Amino acid sequence: MPGTTGKCFVRFFPIVVLVLASTQFHTAEGGAISVLVSEKGLHFTKDVLIHEALRSILPLRLPQIEKDVKVPVVGMAQIILSDISVDEVKVGSSCVRTGDRGAMIVLMASGATANLTMSWRYSYHSWLVPLPISDSGEAAIQVKGMEVGLNLTLKGQGGSLKLSPVECGCYIKSISVKISGGSSWLYQGIVSAFQGKIKSAVEEAIPMKIEEGILRLNSALQELPKEIPVGDAAEMNVTFIDDPVLNNSSVYFELDGLFLPENHLPSVISYRSSHSRVVDSCGDAYKMIEMSLHEDVLNSASEVYFREDYLQWIVDKLPDQAMLNTSRWKYIVPQLYLQYPDDNMYLNISCSSRPLVKVRKEGITATVDLAVVINVLDANRSISVACISLVMDVSGSAHILLNNLAGTIKLRSLTASLKWSEIGNLHMSFVQTMMSMVIRTIIIPYVNLRIMKGLPLPLVHGVTLRNARISYDDLRIVICSDIAYGNQMTRYLPS
Repeated sequence: MPGTTGKCFVRFFPIVVLVLASTQFHTAEGGAISVLVSEKGLHFTKDVLIHEALRSILPLRLPQIEKDVKVPVVGMAQIILSDISVDEVKVGSSCVRTGDRGAMIVLMASGATANLTMSWRYSYHSWLVPLPISDSGEAAIQVKGMEVGLNLTLKGQGGSLKLSPVECGCYIKSISVKISGGSSWLYQGIVSAFQGKIKSAVEEAIPMKIEEGILRLNSALQELPKEIPVGDAAEMNVTFIDDPVLNNSSVYFELDGLFLPENHLPSVISYRSSHSRVVDSCGDAYKMIEMSLHEDVLNSASEVYFREDYLQWIVDKLPDQAMLNTSRWKYIVPQLYLQYPDDNMYLNISCSSRPLVKVRKEGITATVDLAVVINVLDANRSISVACISLVMDVSGSAHILLNNLAGTIKLRSLTASLKWSEIGNLHMSFVQTMMSMVIRTIIIPYVNLRIMKGLPLPLVHGVTLRNARISYDDLRIVICSDIAYGNQMTRYLPS
């Protein structure tokens, strides 16, 4: 096709980029979240955007065409074609290709047809007739064998993506004009002589409209949020890392993916892992996208919530409320009852350090160090009488809730030791049993209520996961999913 190696990209690219959305929490190499858009995902995106782009640009108005022609005997006549509108386009076939010349993306559409309508007007002065002579009517135009194409480059720029059109063109094989109204039988041949101008107008207007849309899309890319709020205390950094990687059947992105506090204070820890690229972890599950979250995403979340003092709880109610009265402890810790007879108690439970999360092929585990301070309410005073150190091992499982990665945890084991005491020695076997009951009935359900809501995945409004499947690899949670599309994306397309 003259002037382009591709044939119609305008419809493909926005979802591929927008389906995927610099910080002091940076890791050593690469991003903590990677996204692979498969060949299936590319073709789905292409089909959706062909539909949405056509819906947004049609009807397409073309400029008025005027021409003075010489008519035998009559002399010079002026013909004006106005209200030219491309009302319908049907795409015969289309394909998308990535990886050409590095960061190049090419979309091709061929065998397209288009239907146009227009008004025509004809006027002339003749020495034979003193008054001007004119006529007018309507015309229907059919375009066949239309090919349209666009070549683009996609690169990273300042944590966002930069989309640049390289080459765009449109070629029409044939066009036919059928006029009606007025003395249409007389003027059919004259109006048909405008086929070349109509063809050129269409071939110029479509690439122009495509490039306008690409510029608007690029602006939208720059406006994509670089952080996603997660609750009241944290944000997820979703800046893009480096350039996307394009090959002949997929597009691969990396995002920072780590949590940071709302005040953006720097992390006190350094994430040691190299976030090497993980590709095709979905195996036989042929899905549109594969999203991989490194365990550092979860560890950065645990650090933020630990530093922001969210990982502490006051327990003043239990299923067996008598456990929080010194009378129940009379024969277990006599000194407690002697000093504070029949006083109510409460537990102040907090993490001693950030929970350490590990992701392995077998699943998710975490080690949590807790400090439990036993407090007595005596004459309206709160007195700390002992502190218990707990080491808690939990297992977790992840699932998809809408566009969130949600999960639950279960207690696997718990060990207790005495850190300090103002009431003498404690029977640690009893204390450990009690603490296990508190953790299982109070803390674990409370945490599950929070994490079952999930953390948001970097997907923009309008794109949702469908039939997602989760698996675990060493260091990573892998999500393999198809996607569905809503109408929110149309504001990024040309109008």
